[in-house]
Amino acid sequence: MFEGFWKDKYPAGIAAEINPDEYPNIQTVLKQSCQRFADKPAFSNLGKTITYGELYELSGAFAAYLQQHTDLQPGDRIAVQLPNLLQYPIAVFGAIRAGLIVVNTNPLYTAREMEHQFNDSGAKALVCLANMAHLAEKVVPQTSVKYVFITEVADLLSPFKRVLINSVIKYVKKMVPAYHLPNAIKFNDVLSKGHGQPVRDANPPSSDVAVLQYTGGTTGVAKGAMLTHRNLIANMLQCKALMGSNLNEGCEILITPLPLYHIYAFTFHCMAMMLIGNHNVLISNPRDLPAMVKELSKWKFSGFVGLNTLFVALCNSEAFRKLDFSALKVTLSGGMALQLSVAERWKAVTGCPICEGYGMTETSPVASVNPIQNIQVGTIGIPVPSTLCKVINDAGEELPLGEVGELCIKGPQVMKGYWERPDATDEIMDSEGWLKSGDIAIIQPDGYMRIVDRKKDMILVSGFNVYPNELEDVMASLPGVLQSAAIGIPDEKTGELIKVFIVVKPGMTLTKEQVMAHMRANLTAYKAPKIVEFRDSLPTTNVGKILRRELRDEELKKLGLKK
Repeated sequence: MFEGFWKDKYPAGIAAEINPDEYPNIQTVLKQSCQRFADKPAFSNLGKTITYGELYELSGAFAAYLQQHTDLQPGDRIAVQLPNLLQYPIAVFGAIRAGLIVVNTNPLYTAREMEHQFNDSGAKALVCLANMAHLAEKVVPQTSVKYVFITEVADLLSPFKRVLINSVIKYVKKMVPAYHLPNAIKFNDVLSKGHGQPVRDANPPSSDVAVLQYTGGTTGVAKGAMLTHRNLIANMLQCKALMGSNLNEGCEILITPLPLYHIYAFTFHCMAMMLIGNHNVLISNPRDLPAMVKELSKWKFSGFVGLNTLFVALCNSEAFRKLDFSALKVTLSGGMALQLSVAERWKAVTGCPICEGYGMTETSPVASVNPIQNIQVGTIGIPVPSTLCKVINDAGEELPLGEVGELCIKGPQVMKGYWERPDATDEIMDSEGWLKSGDIAIIQPDGYMRIVDRKKDMILVSGFNVYPNELEDVMASLPGVLQSAAIGIPDEKTGELIKVFIVVKPGMTLTKEQVMAHMRANLTAYKAPKIVEFRDSLPTTNVGKILRRELRDEELKKLGLKK
């Protein structure tokens, strides 16, 4: 694709380029924003709000402690394993100010997954929630983690609320299993010891790694994507240019239900919104819908970042539908394909259209998005500024516009490579900096792109390619379907046959015959499923992405093709 193809594809007023070297590192951005917006709210959670000035002070206390009370050195890795709490941005920004590399860790990880990630990253410190400390107790001795900082959910609230909430979580809800970590240090003690102490803010070059973001857990062993200061700053400026083009500085309220340890929420809320001084309302447990809706009712929110499964769940909630959406002007979707029926319903309920974007951990993550000025539902929009895309065939040759092939991405947000895995890096990135996404896409003549599907999830029926996303979109339009997934299972006759899994909405009924008739009415014969299985639930990742691979592995086991 000739370089200039995208230049004229941006809406008026949106620049086709950003300067990824506008700031030398994240420390500089943070300092500047916290000074500019010192009195503005930065993060809220559990009824408490901290301003940008307080965020700088608290992250400084954390950094000072790390510098004065530990032997951790710039470049050492610290694993941060927290849900969406105020402690998260404090720990992350504090660690970055001390020059450490943040290893974002999912709090729902099993001991096995934690051990792999801590050992792979060589983490020397861990910040975790008391609720997970029993797992840390098991894992830490098998790793190089030397310092463990433990926090309880309500640690940053007023003394009364803190004692009350922490006691309820511990003694009433029994959510904190007993643990024994005699050398662990309490997060609040860290902050009080570091309070008012001098901080030597690290000043790393932009090419240094800032975050290790693990990925690929759904396809096999997780790999750490090395995201540099320059990668994250570039993506922060790209998000601001294209996703936040209608957001003003220092006055917007954004709902943050997606976990901050996930790169999408991390870059958008902790980076792009920090740059423009906006207010992020942290939702600690989005699975508790009533509590989430109650929290939403307290705010005149102007931005909402979610994904398909969450939009469905909220629109099905009567209490949600009654909320005041008059201030809402940006809804962003990412992480999984947005279904047309869901986008339409969200717009009908809230009055705000959804801008779907696309990205991967390896691109920090945002690679493309629908500009709010010109949304094409069903596409992933156009590349964010300073980003090029192309599609290639199996031989690696670039294909013309409108042809189906693997999407490749090139831009300043593309990772440095996988941590200590040069072979895996070479598989996905070429010498010119093009990253192979593993997704099958089409680039339209107008520059908008459509993902047809994951390369790996494609089903092959009698030589025809069938893409599960398409089947799931059709199933989603059948009344009564809450969730669905389509997979291919080996078949002597056709190579693969299609099996679909469906979760029915509570209080509704569906028969196999109804599903089959609906599918046959909407799809060519070879795309129609041969088997329908109803389930109470489907396996999902912690952000709600349905794990087709897991369903397929189950089927292969049944056939004796997989151990």
